[in-house]
Amino acid sequence: MKDNRLTIKSWAEEDRPREKLLLKGKSALSEAELIAILIGSGNKDQTAVELAQHILNQCENNLSSLARLSVKDLQKFKGIGGAKAISIVAALEVGRRRKEVEPSKRVKIKASKDAYNLLKGDLMDLNHEEFWLILLKRNNEVIKKEMISRGGVSGTVVDAKIIFKRALEETASGIILAHNHPSGNLKASTEDINLTNRLKQAGNSLDITVLDHLILTNEGFFSFADEGQL
Repeated sequence: MKDNRLTIKSWAEEDRPREKLLLKGKSALSEAELIAILIGSGNKDQTAVELAQHILNQCENNLSSLARLSVKDLQKFKGIGGAKAISIVAALEVGRRRKEVEPSKRVKIKASKDAYNLLKGDLMDLNHEEFWLILLKRNNEVIKKEMISRGGVSGTVVDAKIIFKRALEETASGIILAHNHPSGNLKASTEDINLTNRLKQAGNSLDITVLDHLILTNEGFFSFADEGQL
């Protein structure tokens, strides 16, 4: 039996994702159409747009959920090979990085929300824990932010010597600690509390103030300072 299903090439030009972008602009495209441009082609049963829509449906039409998928996860979809999966992951990573504050801008941390905004682009959509550090001048101007360690789903090892070595190298007067909870749990664990207390005491002996410790998830953040636990 002849397959009468229309392919993208047989559509009206204004309905093809690439041509639609050129004719109507990027904002005219749906998320499925944008992903279809990335993957280029579908499979024998689906056009690129249909395949992209299927992938989005499996992620509850949520780009943040899609961004959590690994290359191997994406390859489980029929028609998505290694190259296509890498294209999707790379594109979503570019989008994530765009949300970061440009390093050329000098940012001051006036409240916990400022620190959260500075780090959320680095720590969102991760399936593992990472521990980050914000180094600050005496006036709370950001010197730099950097990742200190990376771990698994349930934790990461934090070495106080590395933290304060970096603070001393940058002549920081204050630091803000931060890590993510991939589980989405915003409650500080006993380990989180003990670590914060140890690092605060170590900072006091070096005249480096631990100003806050943030726990980040995709939904928000917990601040030790705001909760009076620092």
